[in-house]
Amino acid sequence: MRILFTGGVTGGHIYPLVSVAEKILKAGNADAGFADLYYVGVPGVYQQLLESKGIIVSRIASAKLRRGDVLRNLIDLPVFFISVLQALWQVFWIMPDVLFSKGGPGALPVVLACAFYRIPIIIHESDSVAGLTSAASARFAKRIGIAYVAAKESFIPRNASERKRSMIEQKIALIGNPIREFFFANTEVDKEGAKRLFDFDPAKPLILIMGGSQGAVRINEFILSVAEDLLSQNMQILHQVGTNNFTAAEAEMRVITQKYSDALRRSYRMVPYFEQDLREAYLAADLVISRAGSGSIFEIAAMGCPAILIPLPESISRDQVKNAFEYAATGAAITLEESNLTKHIFFNQLERLTANPETFASMAAAAKAFARPDAAETLASEIIRLGSRQ
Repeated sequence: MRILFTGGVTGGHIYPLVSVAEKILKAGNADAGFADLYYVGVPGVYQQLLESKGIIVSRIASAKLRRGDVLRNLIDLPVFFISVLQALWQVFWIMPDVLFSKGGPGALPVVLACAFYRIPIIIHESDSVAGLTSAASARFAKRIGIAYVAAKESFIPRNASERKRSMIEQKIALIGNPIREFFFANTEVDKEGAKRLFDFDPAKPLILIMGGSQGAVRINEFILSVAEDLLSQNMQILHQVGTNNFTAAEAEMRVITQKYSDALRRSYRMVPYFEQDLREAYLAADLVISRAGSGSIFEIAAMGCPAILIPLPESISRDQVKNAFEYAATGAAITLEESNLTKHIFFNQLERLTANPETFASMAAAAKAFARPDAAETLASEIIRLGSRQ
């Protein structure tokens, strides 16, 4: 079987592809020739990760669709046509049995190419509102996976007849968002042990700060501005600032912490990016402060972590605000919009959580209830089923 993946260019698109690929390879362990895996699209910095999973990678030009930005879409139109021609050429030589698309830049040309060659298509939307690529791809898809209940309405036209609505709904399945397999690995490390792995005091609460795969400058700046107050309240901080932000953030931290005691300095650790130790970071955390990308939310949920979500503003990302509020409605998190990210409001919210241990316990339980650990396996099974029918 030849299975083709597309989707890019962020970790939110690529990591789910990797998760599904891992499950497909696991399903074929009994037969070394079970499947050949290919990727056509815009992998960005993740090409090596894809290739490490045995996926053959081919690049095409990147053309991004933008809501409400007609001028930039027109400027990108020639690039889009070039990427469609490239996709038609690449797909012709691969001629896969099935395509799995995660959306994002570069995905729609591959979907169109596969539709032209009548290749079965399955798509997945991670966010609570479908992106333009997913919405455009849906008409060609045999199956549509969604992570949030609210996303279903993004695929159904407002004026759709009952018959049309029913036909579309039959293609849609709520399955959650695939996350990497190592989150579910058995381990003997508990919360105290995980804190020790990062050289923290296991008896003191730890706050994990996450800004997504690329970090978040606004969150970084805010946490540095309130770090002394957090540390003086007996908190510890493990802060992922993003690879591109690390040098500047580390320099700023050195200036700020000059007046700290040695004990306070040891209670604050800054890292550029988590790799395979991401699971241990979540395991060590008593509270997670994070952006509201769907991948981050489902990782937090899988690890059962209470969270404060600070979504990107709607002017930058419509998805994150809606993701955050839909997740917070389950009781697993508090949403704090960036426009309200002030010291006073932040510490009020933090006090609400830390004043009552039962609140933490109920949030952790709600997170676990929201998590869907079988999402990647469900998608892998459906991809194999569609590919086998050719």
